[in-house]
Amino acid sequence: FGKCWDMHVTEILGASLDENLKMIEEICRYFAENDRLVIFDAEHFFDGYKRNPDYAVSAVRAAVKGGARCAALCDTNGGMFPDETAEAVRHIASLFPNTVTGIHCHNDGGMAVANSIMAVKAGVSHVQGTFLGFGERCGNASLSAIIPNLQLKCGYACIPKENMRLLTGTARSIAETANISLRKNEPYVGLSAFAHKAGMHADGVLKNSVSFEHIEPETVGNERRFLMSEMSGRTAVTEKIQKFTDKIDRDSPKVYDIIKQLKRLEHLGYQFEGAEASFELLVRRELETVTPSFELVSYRVLDENPYEDGHSATATLKIKAGGQTRIAAADGDGPVNALDLALRNALLPFYPQLEKVHLIDYKVRVMDPKQATGAVVRVLITSADGDNIWTTVGVSSDVIEASWIALVDSIEYRLNCVK
Repeated sequence: FGKCWDMHVTEILGASLDENLKMIEEICRYFAENDRLVIFDAEHFFDGYKRNPDYAVSAVRAAVKGGARCAALCDTNGGMFPDETAEAVRHIASLFPNTVTGIHCHNDGGMAVANSIMAVKAGVSHVQGTFLGFGERCGNASLSAIIPNLQLKCGYACIPKENMRLLTGTARSIAETANISLRKNEPYVGLSAFAHKAGMHADGVLKNSVSFEHIEPETVGNERRFLMSEMSGRTAVTEKIQKFTDKIDRDSPKVYDIIKQLKRLEHLGYQFEGAEASFELLVRRELETVTPSFELVSYRVLDENPYEDGHSATATLKIKAGGQTRIAAADGDGPVNALDLALRNALLPFYPQLEKVHLIDYKVRVMDPKQATGAVVRVLITSADGDNIWTTVGVSSDVIEASWIALVDSIEYRLNCVK
């Protein structure tokens, strides 16, 4: 890479403008003469182009003269607008018709994806980015959005057509490997990318999916979701239930029972819009198509302060599973972590598939702050096993009990509902 903004050359590098151009040309020539394909990242190109266009162009010209086959124009500070990006790209592409023009955008202004797409439309054929937009500050342009936008909307061939269905699964695998939570509202691949709440949106999608969806979710390996609440109508609830069984229709008595149960639980503080795994378990329990994988006899949690070795809590529990009674204990970073580890220790001999399951997110919401420390809390636990991500919910005035309810649902969902 090389600097294309004169201010960076003189104030940051401490070089003269001519020295910088010579360095760019010489390093490109060195790699080209050693049989390397040279891609020149024109760093701070757009900021330099706006302030001193002649010098920014000179930096690209030096790279091309040195043997660069591609000049990737960088919006390093991430502040460009799509129309500005397209105009600059169009100019550079016209000046260097025999050189591949590329684009490298940061997302500080929230426009990295838009800038990248406009750059392609203006003549770019080389796009740099990162999956899910990983990168410094606000991140780089997200390839998980750029790829489907360019291929599905603009007709550009980016990846093999059959691989487009792998997009969501790939995003989830990358997020898990990076030990981050995939944003639910991540375009195309997020859990909420094709989620609809009961009402006009849900009703419209059920009648014609294009009414509220820009593509079929299966195209990118995602799926349509209907968010359940006490406001859900029979049609939306039935559509959701029919994912689990084909023996239920809109007028089935069980649908009324499930809606009644939804209303009862939401009155207690439950909310299933972000906890679809708990909703599925609720349905399966009402339909009597799921049996408990274990039974809790008792648990006890001890919190210590001060503590050593990073373990502030100890949990012991007794369960019944597989016709046996097991007692297990574990130290953890807090009472919920200790309880989680103890439960896994107890269950692994019966269910070795739980070895791959781990918690990736834990949230607590106080339902009525006026009740202070005696308030009812809602706990959301998100779990993953490498291939699947699911969220469960628990509610209680005791945060440990609420966590236990969500934790049990997480385990039961993996054992009973994940194929």
